[in-house]
Amino acid sequence: MEPVEVAVWVAHSLFSGVWTGSVLFLVVAVLPLARNGTLNAAPLESLVGSVKTISRVSSVALLLTGGHMAATRYTSESLFETESGWLVLTMVSFWFLLMATVEIGGAKLTDGAERDKVREPAAAARPFLLAASLCAVALLVTAGLISARNLGYF
Repeated sequence: MEPVEVAVWVAHSLFSGVWTGSVLFLVVAVLPLARNGTLNAAPLESLVGSVKTISRVSSVALLLTGGHMAATRYTSESLFETESGWLVLTMVSFWFLLMATVEIGGAKLTDGAERDKVREPAAAARPFLLAASLCAVALLVTAGLISARNLGYF
């Protein structure tokens, strides 16, 4: 594998890990504190702003690195007619869903925090952020399946 390919693969993996990790942290550690009122509005707004920034930067980085990897590994036929291609398309679907659910859930939390509210916005954001966490896990599982397939395990 060429050094550029290795660098793209590593960057893609790092941004995936940071993005999914930040979303899972928000859902597992921050959201429960907001729902029970333990967390104040200012820290919540700051944390959500950070996760939204990570989400936006990571989604662009993954678009660029994933697009490069797909362009060098797949043709349009192999993308739509092989199991590996279908896994890539599945990953892209989870990428879109993760991006959308983080934006919607984050907006609900931020809007409430701007009004100095915490519990109500956390309850409103919860379904979207739970969906985001499921998408994050599904994205990583799909990435693992693609890697296993590329290594010849199935």
